[in-house]
Amino acid sequence: MQARLWLLLAAQQLAALHSSLALLQTPASLMVQTNQTVTLSCETKTTPSNARIYWLRLRQSLSANSQYEFLAYWESTRKTVYGKEVEQEKLTVLGNSPRNVLKLQSVKPADSGVYFCMIIGIPNLIFGTGTQLSVVDVLPTSPQPTRKTSPKKKVCRSPNPVTRKGLSCAPLIIGLLVASVLILLVSFGVAIHLHCLQRRARLRLLKQFYK
Repeated sequence: MQARLWLLLAAQQLAALHSSLALLQTPASLMVQTNQTVTLSCETKTTPSNARIYWLRLRQSLSANSQYEFLAYWESTRKTVYGKEVEQEKLTVLGNSPRNVLKLQSVKPADSGVYFCMIIGIPNLIFGTGTQLSVVDVLPTSPQPTRKTSPKKKVCRSPNPVTRKGLSCAPLIIGLLVASVLILLVSFGVAIHLHCLQRRARLRLLKQFYK
């Protein structure tokens, strides 16, 4: 009985430690124009000051073979360690516990994607909440609504109005409900598919770190 109680308490402590190590990223999403500078933040209150915080990118177009790209991490000796094929002149990592910053300069549309910060935990990799970055040449503008004044039309009323029997609006309402349900199902299916693709990419990354 005591052994079971000890195991239960240990499991609760591990779960609490894992939740406390959750990495919070800001902003959640960002859209900028080409050649601008982007600053992404990753923060945790319980990470040791010498812990390595890795920055990864997942390309915007997800597929079954999508993989995380290792960009860089901040070394405790106050230097940035870059991944392969990373343009070092446009990427900077600044470490100041508990906040870690990734700065991208002169961004291009090819830099679009989801950026994650990550800590190598035991036995799992701990990911941040992610930042969706979209780089466009021209920012979309919302069209201004134009008001058109139209002359009032006279309504001709028939002397003997005919009253319609039955629910004439029922087919329209049913059609709208069916269309709404179909849209929800499609959106739910797309969300599940994207989640599965991200999970596969994380499993591939997990195998690389724990070989």
